[in-house]
Amino acid sequence: VGWKPQHPSLSVVPSSPVRAPQPLLPSPPPTVAARQLDELLADLGHMQSKVSLVPGGTEAGAQPSPSPHHPPSWQLVAAGPGVGVLAEPGPSLDKMLGSLTRDLQELGITAAPAGVCAACQKPIAGKVLTALGQTWHPEHFACTRCGQELGGRPFFERGGRAYCEEDYHQAFSPRCAYCASPIREKVLTALDQTWHPEHFFCAHCGKVFGDDGFHERSGKPYCHQDFLAIFAPKCHGCERPVTDNYLSALRGVWHPECFVCAECMSGFTSGSFFELEGRPYCELHFHQRQGSICHGCSRPVTGRCVTAAGRKYHPEHFICAYCLGQLQKGTFREHGDKMYCHACHDKLFL
Repeated sequence: VGWKPQHPSLSVVPSSPVRAPQPLLPSPPPTVAARQLDELLADLGHMQSKVSLVPGGTEAGAQPSPSPHHPPSWQLVAAGPGVGVLAEPGPSLDKMLGSLTRDLQELGITAAPAGVCAACQKPIAGKVLTALGQTWHPEHFACTRCGQELGGRPFFERGGRAYCEEDYHQAFSPRCAYCASPIREKVLTALDQTWHPEHFFCAHCGKVFGDDGFHERSGKPYCHQDFLAIFAPKCHGCERPVTDNYLSALRGVWHPECFVCAECMSGFTSGSFFELEGRPYCELHFHQRQGSICHGCSRPVTGRCVTAAGRKYHPEHFICAYCLGQLQKGTFREHGDKMYCHACHDKLFL
């Protein structure tokens, strides 16, 4: 299930140009001080820096992290008739502006500040940057963590503070359980953790999970095939995983179709089987393996048994090959692979 972080959505409020105040009294003829003032402000006007607007956005098709605010808006403030533009006032310009304000007041011109900087709490004269519902000196609107100026770049807001994109993700975005780096776009939530979608894959084969989903064992995800191959019990007959119906016999599990005689592969219709070396056998092949098949009828010998010449017989099948009379142990003669009574042996072979 994918997870999309919810962050507050803030917008940047653009500022409007401030009208230059009208002089309260008729302007007196230019003085030496006024001419010097015009020249100074004209020089300062050439210092104006260009500000580029960087559009922000997210990749198509992705579930974005909190959208960055667009670059803050700028405002140029006019101080009065004949006054130029002030660019990026610094500590050295504060004294100049104070002196210029006094000179303007002597001429009957009131220069109203554009606002108070939210960072340094000083009046703003010149360029004004409006963001997060407040006004700033351009050089004072910077990332809370790294201090990088944000005037011409998209930014993120958290708790009323501004952050550059990199520091915002490092500080607040969820981290991938596989690579531990911030998740900037799509977020996948599984096993009580967050992941990059491309980093949530089978712990055994490394394939990204498809529509079949995944299985979990000891906190690790596995695809269906590998989970069965590694953790499912194996059939003693075919060594393949047992997933549904099974038989339990000979200290293991079996597919029903795999539990057959190891010799003739026939099922145990009677419900009984014989075990030899951990494998199941039907009665005939069990006794055949054991060497307990009657040499006379080729059937298993399960009761009384006669052993002669290394072979086993049912007592009723231990007979003379010529007269078919029943033989007694110690009262027969062997010729070739057949047994004879004394009379038939002497008559046939002597």
